[in-house]
Amino acid sequence: MAGHRAGLRGAAGRRARTEGGRGVTLRIGNASGFYGDRFDALREMLTGGPLDVLTGDYLAELTMLILGRDRLRDPKKGYAKTFLGQLEECLGLAHERGVRIVANAGGLNPAGLADAVRELADRLGIPVRVAHVEGDDLTDRYPNSLAAHAYLGGAGIATCLREGADVVVTGRVTDAALVTGPAAAHFGWPPDAHDRLAGAVVAGHVLECGTQATGGNYAFFTDHEPRKLLRPGFPLAELHEDGSSVITKHDGTGGVVDIGTVTAQLLYETGGARYAGPDVTARLDSIRLTQEGPDRVRIDGVRGEAPPVTLKVGLNRLGGFRNEVVFVLTGLDIEDKAALVRQQMEDALAKSRPADVRWELARTDRPDADTEETASALLRLVVRDADQDTVGRALSGAAVELALGSYPGFHVTAPPGKGSPYGVFDVAYVDQDAVEHTAVLPDGTRVPVDPPPRGRARRARALDAAEQPTLPESLPEPLPESLPDGPVRRVPLGRVAGARSGDKGGNANIGVWVRTDDAWRWLAHTLTVDRFRELLPETADLTVVRHVLPNLRALNFVVAGILGEGVASQARFDPQAKALGEWLRARHLDIPEVLL
Repeated sequence: MAGHRAGLRGAAGRRARTEGGRGVTLRIGNASGFYGDRFDALREMLTGGPLDVLTGDYLAELTMLILGRDRLRDPKKGYAKTFLGQLEECLGLAHERGVRIVANAGGLNPAGLADAVRELADRLGIPVRVAHVEGDDLTDRYPNSLAAHAYLGGAGIATCLREGADVVVTGRVTDAALVTGPAAAHFGWPPDAHDRLAGAVVAGHVLECGTQATGGNYAFFTDHEPRKLLRPGFPLAELHEDGSSVITKHDGTGGVVDIGTVTAQLLYETGGARYAGPDVTARLDSIRLTQEGPDRVRIDGVRGEAPPVTLKVGLNRLGGFRNEVVFVLTGLDIEDKAALVRQQMEDALAKSRPADVRWELARTDRPDADTEETASALLRLVVRDADQDTVGRALSGAAVELALGSYPGFHVTAPPGKGSPYGVFDVAYVDQDAVEHTAVLPDGTRVPVDPPPRGRARRARALDAAEQPTLPESLPEPLPESLPDGPVRRVPLGRVAGARSGDKGGNANIGVWVRTDDAWRWLAHTLTVDRFRELLPETADLTVVRHVLPNLRALNFVVAGILGEGVASQARFDPQAKALGEWLRARHLDIPEVLL
């Protein structure tokens, strides 16, 4: 697994690339989309076909809080432990096949993980060179945070690879940095190669969530043979020197790679046309997708602009304690039963009322149901407070004491226990110059990584921390000519449109796309912000920004504040907004018959 300063080399890579220079193709695969993803994926990707680099994305907002709590219990931890287990099985295989591994599994402790990987390699007798990237940890600057980490770019990864590292582990980097770093190292791109770096960012964004690019969580999954989607293969990108790429997967693996699956992932957890990151600002409105063959989608035409001068910082802190109880209401008079127990609980909690009390009635019941479960509705009470006893003993006592004196059929899904801690995710911004981005090479040498030059290219306006926007920049909407009037039918939006949704702190995005030009002509004029709010009443009083992406035949809606203080606070039934898009697709509206 020898390194080479001029680029990435290896047996698999030599087979995958044509002769000359650094090669025209760099094959980068993904083996993890989150902490807890399929354990066998690392082996599957290493044995399934040729690769040059294998990446793993283990971090998310909630993961950083989990790792922070791990490190409080043991200062030597704070990294994704499953990554070590995967390497124990596969490090020798990667060495034999000449595949370099780049993962952000270091979490809050990349140096600790790098040491653990070295110990593992020594024990297994595998001669690998391990490097890591640090500098993202800014917790000392934010004393009220459990963890505060800047989102670094790929330059530190590139430095490690250029200096011969076989395994690179990082802390908090952007998900796409796992691809921009290896690409810049291999092709020798300078920091101002904005178009090429933007192409790598787009490829990295497609890969980062693993099987979401190969048919997982896909709106039109019923269009494909069910057996194909039982175990989707993980994706890989064939990246070219000009920044273009082909998204594919290993031959013989499950799943599907087509324009729809790639479009869905491109819309996941994004905002406006300018997708700003520490390496480059990628213009999502410039992307061109082409179905090149079965399970092969080409991405080209991506334009890039200089990155903003600020870095995003994710702040995780302990918000307090929460508890919940779910009352089961069965049969008749559901609304009256809910009103009775709600008033009883409110009276019981009045002596020591939690700071935040929320009720939600889910009408899962059906009339004349043939099972007790389908005859029942669920009334959910969630409480939060800074004091654990207020949401623990007070709630459990009040609920249990009602067992024989409330609505007929009284029972709960589980008795409430002690209040559990919940986290809050906030965002801050710091100047890139103020962060000590550092590549720690296999021999221990510490190499400072310079921030990208502040170029003159048109870019998203760089703001100081006080001015940084909470919502993405909205560009003028280039709308197509509207579809002519004709007969319509009232059916679900999902009959013609796909959607994918996700979370960014307390905000959520819902990307909506269609598959034909006529459907796009209709969607672009029909699904306005006002119509969106009508279809999703929970957004009626929130700030909603619509972004238009004509090349993808897509609209992207960003909803501010719908997730409260972020996923760890569990402020909502669907705290990561994973199914918000599917709710939108299920709503009915008048759709032209010509599209059905």
